[in-house]
Amino acid sequence: MPRKPRFTLPGVPQHVIQRGNNREPCFLTDADYRRYLDDLQASAQQYVCRLHAYVLMTNHVHLLLTPLEERGIGDMMQALGRRYVYYINKTYGRTGTLWEGRYKASLVDSDAYLLTCMRYIEMNPVRAAMVNHAGEYKWSSYGANAQGRADALLSPHPLYLALGATAAERQHAYRELFRHHLDHTALHEIREALNHELVRGRSYFKDRIEAMTQRQTRLRLAGRPRAEEEAGVYSIE
Repeated sequence: MPRKPRFTLPGVPQHVIQRGNNREPCFLTDADYRRYLDDLQASAQQYVCRLHAYVLMTNHVHLLLTPLEERGIGDMMQALGRRYVYYINKTYGRTGTLWEGRYKASLVDSDAYLLTCMRYIEMNPVRAAMVNHAGEYKWSSYGANAQGRADALLSPHPLYLALGATAAERQHAYRELFRHHLDHTALHEIREALNHELVRGRSYFKDRIEAMTQRQTRLRLAGRPRAEEEAGVYSIE
């Protein structure tokens, strides 16, 4: 089966996930996490991608990025993979692949879903029962976005900046978003968009992206006419 073409729209955020091969660990020590973040920063700067949120889990990573150039995320992830896999293989005397195939990504309708996506990413350690609160996990962007920790990797998105007039106001407003966990529907929609590399957004946003890219943005049942989807027969909105 041919690979699905990537969305390559500059200025539109993408939620990226990359998993370890066979779900095996990608990080074994604190030094590995730090090295990945260093490589991520270098690769993002090289290919002009703005990072808004991230979490490094034991065997996978989530990133929320806005590329400023057409091939920015693809080139960034390729460079990041080379840098980090070289480090891991050299450090642990191993060979072969580290990641499970290529990364997956979904476009994010920023006006409606960007802050939800940030919450989804930074709550991963809580959902995995690794910590009780997002602030207890040090390998994510929550410490910067919610608690003011210095983090040179991050470029605040305009929607985050609009949460308040000062850094303290923004951090407080952002923490308030975490008072309630995402519901099952929101979790399902985010995961479906990621797994099928589609678009997380409102209908008109998906229509606009389809017109611009000539690429499917919705999950459709085989043989199901578009009119039936819009009538509510099947939808992941």
